[in-house]
Amino acid sequence: MKHAVEHLALITGLLVLCLVSASCTRSKEPNRNSEAPNRPTQTQAPSNIETQRKQAEQQARPEVEQQRKEAEQEAEKTLDKEGIEAIQQTHNAVNAITAGKTDEALSAIEQATGKINVLLARNPATALIPVQLEVDVIDAAPHDIQAIHKIAHDASQAMGDKDYPTARALLYSLTSEIRVRTYNLPLATYPEALKQAARLLDQKATKDAAAVLSTALNTLALIDRVTPLPLVLAREAINQAQVKSQQDKNTAQILLQTAKNEVERSKELGYTPKDQEYAALNAEISSLEKQLKGNSDVTAVFSRLKDRLSSFLKRQSEQQRG
Repeated sequence: MKHAVEHLALITGLLVLCLVSASCTRSKEPNRNSEAPNRPTQTQAPSNIETQRKQAEQQARPEVEQQRKEAEQEAEKTLDKEGIEAIQQTHNAVNAITAGKTDEALSAIEQATGKINVLLARNPATALIPVQLEVDVIDAAPHDIQAIHKIAHDASQAMGDKDYPTARALLYSLTSEIRVRTYNLPLATYPEALKQAARLLDQKATKDAAAVLSTALNTLALIDRVTPLPLVLAREAINQAQVKSQQDKNTAQILLQTAKNEVERSKELGYTPKDQEYAALNAEISSLEKQLKGNSDVTAVFSRLKDRLSSFLKRQSEQQRG
């Protein structure tokens, strides 16, 4: 009987404890509910900016493709016909050696040498001759600035640890650009490779001759020119802001904030980050934001800002990296 009473008391105690716990839990619920109405207000601005950023990015895609085509067309104008033919004849020589046709290989090397001599006569002070190109749009970078900082920190740490494969992967994830990559024939070394291959063929050392030519083909000098995509997105956001500025100033303000964020993103991704133009662009966008709150005509301000950003984009794309 005593055990039954003790067991009943234990159960009663547990029930009381559960009731108290439930009561405490319910007493906290009104506080959580009272905070709920404030949450949309706290996240509304970032949500609008993100929405406008995505819209600007979507609408900028035709412009990105147009800029890619223009970059490709400009780069194609630099390709040298004789240089391209010299490369083609070198490929022909390698193929002929593989097929056991030494005479054809020697003839191809002779033609390649002739093209090189033309290049040397025409470009005595030029070390590199463009012969091939690739144009790619690479957009692997995050949009969040803090995420960019985190990746940059990890890449720096990987470099310090000499973990170069990890560092390369991390640095690639900080890429957002239109990249024009040009392959250039080096006039200082390529003619000598052709001569050496011809000598080896005369000595019946066909494998060595093919190796020399293959090495020459695989050691073309690479030069990259890039246009940062964030600046392209910023320019498009400014274009949209100008369209919206007359009938929807709130949206125009958000678009200008989007443009400012993209300019900052370009800087943080390492596209000539020490260039003072970033500070100047940021100041002009901030000034335009203030002027847009009034009733003054900001058409000239928009035009000046777009011209400045376009000039900066052009300067960025003309810089060699390689």
